[in-house]
Amino acid sequence: MISFTENLGNIKNKGIFSLITGKRDQVLLDIITIPGGKFLMGSPDGEGYDDEKPQHEVTIQPFYMGKYPITQAQWEKVASLPKVNIDLNSKPSYFKGENLPVEQVSWLEAQEFCAKLTKATGKLYRLPSESEWEYACRAKTTTQYHFGDNITADLVNHDRKYGKTTEVGKFSPNAFGL
Repeated sequence: MISFTENLGNIKNKGIFSLITGKRDQVLLDIITIPGGKFLMGSPDGEGYDDEKPQHEVTIQPFYMGKYPITQAQWEKVASLPKVNIDLNSKPSYFKGENLPVEQVSWLEAQEFCAKLTKATGKLYRLPSESEWEYACRAKTTTQYHFGDNITADLVNHDRKYGKTTEVGKFSPNAFGL
């Protein structure tokens, strides 16, 4: 399902060790093609918040998305690149671990991450729109979650089962491979 892999170890400031591959200069970012399609965006009556209503049909064009949340190793590598608009803290996360998702970053910092990655690779990187995000997460299902309507700690990091973030790839992917 991977459309391409960006080796962040090949861009300036080499030397970060990745738990994903166990090799120096291998900080990999797997990118997946999300196929286009239509879906009902928003929450049905009786669920969600008022700003998620009414449900409405949205058409999504194909786009690319990272297979996993951005890891701390990936964030650190890209944060070390020259500034485009703002400085980035290379280690912002509360829970530490190279293969844990980066957290404690703002939307502006995520935008800077994309700008740095775009400048370094020559490929356009951007955050997904709200509708692209919801479509990608649902993966053409009609249930509340891609795995059904019931959420459990066996399917996602939920209800304090783990007490911290979990390594990317720990849980089963959705139908798009995310």
